[in-house]
Amino acid sequence: MKKGLLFIFCFLFIFALPPMCRGEEFSLEELYSLALKNSETIKISEEDLYISEQEKDRAMAVLLPKLSAFGKHTQYSDEKRSATSILQPEYTTSWGLRLDQSLSLSGRELTALKMAKETIVKSGFDLDNVKEGYLLNVASAYYNLLKSKKAAEIARANVDRLTKHRDAAQTRLKVGEVTKTVLLRAEAELLGAQSAMIKAENNLKFTKTVLARTVGISGDYDVKEEQQPSVLNILTPDCRLDCFKGIALSERAELKAVELQKKIAENEVTYTKGLYWPTLSVEGVYSKQESYPSSPLALKESIYGGLKLDFPFFEGGLRRAEVREARAKQRQAEYRLSDLKHSINVEVEDAYLNLITQSGILDKLQSEKEYAVDNYNAVSKQFEYGLANSVDVMDANTLLVTAERELANAKYDYQLSILKLKRATGTLLKTVVSQQSSVSSQ
Repeated sequence: MKKGLLFIFCFLFIFALPPMCRGEEFSLEELYSLALKNSETIKISEEDLYISEQEKDRAMAVLLPKLSAFGKHTQYSDEKRSATSILQPEYTTSWGLRLDQSLSLSGRELTALKMAKETIVKSGFDLDNVKEGYLLNVASAYYNLLKSKKAAEIARANVDRLTKHRDAAQTRLKVGEVTKTVLLRAEAELLGAQSAMIKAENNLKFTKTVLARTVGISGDYDVKEEQQPSVLNILTPDCRLDCFKGIALSERAELKAVELQKKIAENEVTYTKGLYWPTLSVEGVYSKQESYPSSPLALKESIYGGLKLDFPFFEGGLRRAEVREARAKQRQAEYRLSDLKHSINVEVEDAYLNLITQSGILDKLQSEKEYAVDNYNAVSKQFEYGLANSVDVMDANTLLVTAERELANAKYDYQLSILKLKRATGTLLKTVVSQQSSVSSQ
């Protein structure tokens, strides 16, 4: 009676635990959201965007005049007088306001502000590029975990099959239908399968750790397996390889960032050429001075303004070197843009062909697995009735395990290849954001 009550209590305790205590289950979209929220890599890129915004404020500050206040108090050791005037007072106090502004006649400060604004946009594209790359890393870790789970399931099923075969070999050995070598072979195969199962389970733990680190999950968890859109939804008749390349050249965030970097480099040349122009400085000052004892001839208050034109004629070739350096950076930006376009075309073609390949072999592997299952079941029955030997069973089992593993890997590689094509065309982040928006609006 006590044991029954204890069993009921333990049963209720386990199933009454809140979901978080039993380990939360995440979908791929939920993993995306957690990664965008928790990733240190993305946060670093967000700080780069924030720094760019502050650089724009700095560039704007240069265009505004600087207002400053000043003050000075001087205490002398003693007072000195002449017959008609005070030579040295006991102390003097002065204070006032100063308004300063210095601008180049070339307008290079406006060019710097334009460059700062373009840098903000470029940092936004860099952030999108980092997010897209990180989302693909999350998807890769997610599918690696699913592969590991499937591999562990296949390994456990293999151990179960080989255990049944070993038991059948023991039974047939007792009745003298087989020799002892058949049992020894079955035992060896079973031990090998158990070793493979241990490796698969440990690899499953490791892939869970990798995904948790990538996304920022703590504690026990599990993932939901979700189907990606069919390849027919991706490879529409009017959008083939050239179409995907065109999409990539218009959508890839890093390409947009490099194009902006090229514009910034062009403006950098203009900004550097502004060093050849003179600088105009304007100042306005209000000052007041008091002294004790005061002199009737002393100037107590003054207001004045001034203009200054500064034009350095010779700086040892510094300005010419800086202009040449800016032009070299402009050429680098042009080369980098051209190289990136070629690399993106190759990346899109690789992702496209990989998707076609995975789609083509998936059906073949599905049929192979079905044939392997039927073959194993038939050979196992034949072994039970003495119509097949142990080697036939082992071969059929090896074929089945191989077919199951290849099918599982191909299935998840196919789904990941869809995301890789979206990443190559620069549409992965938009797809994830639109899916999250639609889910939140429902």
